[in-house]
Amino acid sequence: MADAIDASPLVDGFGRAIRYVRVSVTDRCDLRCMYCMSEDMSFVPRSEVLTLEELERVCSAFIALGVRKLRLTGGEPLVRRGAMTLVRALGRHLAAGSLDELALTTNGTRLAHHAAELAEAGVRRVNVSLDTLDPGRFRAITRRGRLDRVLDGIAAAQDAGLTVKLNCVALKGVNEDEFDRLVGWCGDRGLDLTFIEVMPLGDIDGSGGFSRADQFLPLSEVRERLARRWTLVPDAYHSGGPARYVRVAEAGIRLGFITPLSGSFCDSCNRVRLTATGSLALCLGRAESVELAPLLRACPASDQPLIAALRAAVARKPEAHEFGTARCPALAAAGRLMNLTGG
Repeated sequence: MADAIDASPLVDGFGRAIRYVRVSVTDRCDLRCMYCMSEDMSFVPRSEVLTLEELERVCSAFIALGVRKLRLTGGEPLVRRGAMTLVRALGRHLAAGSLDELALTTNGTRLAHHAAELAEAGVRRVNVSLDTLDPGRFRAITRRGRLDRVLDGIAAAQDAGLTVKLNCVALKGVNEDEFDRLVGWCGDRGLDLTFIEVMPLGDIDGSGGFSRADQFLPLSEVRERLARRWTLVPDAYHSGGPARYVRVAEAGIRLGFITPLSGSFCDSCNRVRLTATGSLALCLGRAESVELAPLLRACPASDQPLIAALRAAVARKPEAHEFGTARCPALAAAGRLMNLTGG
């Protein structure tokens, strides 16, 4: 950036330093997971999606303000044409030492094709969404996916030297009979595993007969069930994200629990989210956001207005999310689905 900037730390109104940004590079996905989007999905017009250059510009501005970790998400980030161009561009910040980590969250369907290139660009960690090891159930949950493609992608990522962690959404009456199997399977392959409670983002209830309210499973119950089979050892590890961890003694892996509905993790929140359309979501569990796209396009020659907007936005970051509160239905109806927000 040509202009001198104020590089003092990016701190919100509650004293939390913002070091982590999750970036949705597209709202599109090649799956239609029942808890994430409708089967007959309408995506935003491509003209409303930030260009790869605009995404890089916002990410670089955040890095200049002290952000040390970026995670690219979607939708499915690897379905975006030219996505690897963005990955390589952001990877230059790793080489320069101004960024500690560039990571990716993916459904794994295209990971086999891109794993080696991701590693070459500087990505070291990928999170893969996997809610079942049963091919038929996988197709039912995703409405169109093939489990073998995801498993091939996981293997390719490990072969490329990437650290792989699996994310599993705990769905009551859907996959709760597989949790022990998933832990054992991950242990055999040296994969850490995180369970996540289903979240009420966007109004998709009733789509295909699926209701997230009916499928909500508190992770306290999941942990209690797992403890009957496995020895869960408390682990002080903290990734900077919302998960709380234990070690599974028999499997030799780390097990995480993300509890947006049944337990708060807001006191240590260090992140914001950039949506594919350039909306800065200050909290996953709140409807408020700041629109950056008009500013990007009105001020192409200087990043000073963008820097100022980011500082002003972070100062408004709320203290806590509203999952599980009386205002939560308003969030569900706000239209900000997970595929647009970035998982």
